[in-house]
Amino acid sequence: MKKNENSRKGNERKIRLSDDLLWGIHPVYEALEQEAERISEIILVKDRKGGKREDIIEHARAAGIKMNFVSSLRLIGDNASQVRHQGVVAKMSQTSLLPFDDLLEKFQNLVEQGANPRIIVLDTLQDPHNIGAIIRSAHASGVNGVLLTRERTAPLGGTAAKSAAGAMSHVDICQVTNLAQSLQALKKAGAWIFGAIKDAEAQSLYESDLVLPACVVIGSEGAGIRPLVRKQCDVLLSIPMEGQLDSLNSSVAAGVIMFEMLRQRQRPQ
Repeated sequence: MKKNENSRKGNERKIRLSDDLLWGIHPVYEALEQEAERISEIILVKDRKGGKREDIIEHARAAGIKMNFVSSLRLIGDNASQVRHQGVVAKMSQTSLLPFDDLLEKFQNLVEQGANPRIIVLDTLQDPHNIGAIIRSAHASGVNGVLLTRERTAPLGGTAAKSAAGAMSHVDICQVTNLAQSLQALKKAGAWIFGAIKDAEAQSLYESDLVLPACVVIGSEGAGIRPLVRKQCDVLLSIPMEGQLDSLNSSVAAGVIMFEMLRQRQRPQ
């Protein structure tokens, strides 16, 4: 989320009012009861009491939903002054999020069937336009799932959904807290982990065999793949380029890689 949309003063949390937010004790409680798989984070003002509030915390913990406790919470933006959040705000995805264990099981089953599944992994991408565009390309190129981090990732709300152009409901989407551990689990299930970087020492995309069970990691727009995540990569890939620029937008790079994977799978054997 952009700095002017979500900033802290001390431990105060400021959140810009948007379509991906749900607020108030009873609405958030009902969402946890009926569609917990769509909730990516719950922000609560600490040191408040109440039975339903404790129920929210208990339900969120049971569902593995990230919780953030802050000293104060303020919504900003148009009509924000009219919102009574009661110290509870939930970030909602535009689509259901698949638990990691289910994504892992699906991946392993496809590996056992010889289907060579593919997952695109987004390491702390903070631009919702890029995330939505990658999900759209993932669906168009036949990728089986999209794995994102919970921390420092743009919300899967209206902006990302608009960029995805309807693809969110057709691709398995999963968010995890510890991406390095999740990649280790996928490796045990048979995945090869590819990391997309711009270093000259990396292997050329067009010289790589991508017809195998694969997870391709795309790093954040500025810092790229984080060091602990990079250590999990079996192969580091780069996209050969000409011209004066030395890198591509993350969604463009992801699209190039995903469609190269599709091309290799469709070529005559």
